[in-house]
Amino acid sequence: MSTPSTIRSDLAPGGKLRAGINYSNFVLVRKDPESGEPQGIAVEVAREVGRRLDLPVEFVPFETAGRMAAAVNSGTWDIAFLANEPERAQEILFTPAYLEIEAGYVVPRGSAIQSIAEVDRDGVRIAVGDKSAYDLFLSRALKHATVVRAPGMNASCDLFVAQTLDALAGIKPWLVMITEKLPGSRLLDGHFMTVEQSIGVPRGRESAAKYLREFVQDVKTSGFLDQAIRSLNLPGITQRFQP
Repeated sequence: MSTPSTIRSDLAPGGKLRAGINYSNFVLVRKDPESGEPQGIAVEVAREVGRRLDLPVEFVPFETAGRMAAAVNSGTWDIAFLANEPERAQEILFTPAYLEIEAGYVVPRGSAIQSIAEVDRDGVRIAVGDKSAYDLFLSRALKHATVVRAPGMNASCDLFVAQTLDALAGIKPWLVMITEKLPGSRLLDGHFMTVEQSIGVPRGRESAAKYLREFVQDVKTSGFLDQAIRSLNLPGITQRFQP
């Protein structure tokens, strides 16, 4: 059985818990406008891990989840807050999902597309953030439409507008904001996937992964996460109770 000292050494071999966070996903983390310090669900969860194991926490910021996942073997982070995707799971051990965020499409003014199903058609071009969870999903799932990638969510919106693309893919809380900025654009009903947000550790850290799986189950059932999610007051987000 793993002892607290064994877990600490496996989870944070350098003596402090370095938590990878992705600033492009404002649902999980954002900068405080006054202090510049990170805040949000991922930040609170990371601090709770540190509190329970008596470990100082250092946040390691990334501009996209794809870059954070790609850094798994660089030694820059000990835990990371990102979506569990099969491609990423080849090098990262994931906890059960603690949060689900719906992903959908925005279409421009005058679009004939009325439903999620109508997006996957020949000739349809979809703007998407490169190596995001929904990019990885759409790359596997789409049969006819074409994915056009940009380096991050905001860049994908710029591409959507500049190249007059047919759809913009993203997480629904962000897409709601986009429709407010782009007159005449529409958020399609429903979603094409739910992005399952998890905590990841580099493969090989089995004691750390086991502890974090149990930790996630506990914060889900204790009400810790529910309170944090409710405080966001954003559409398309739910707590994930299933294992």
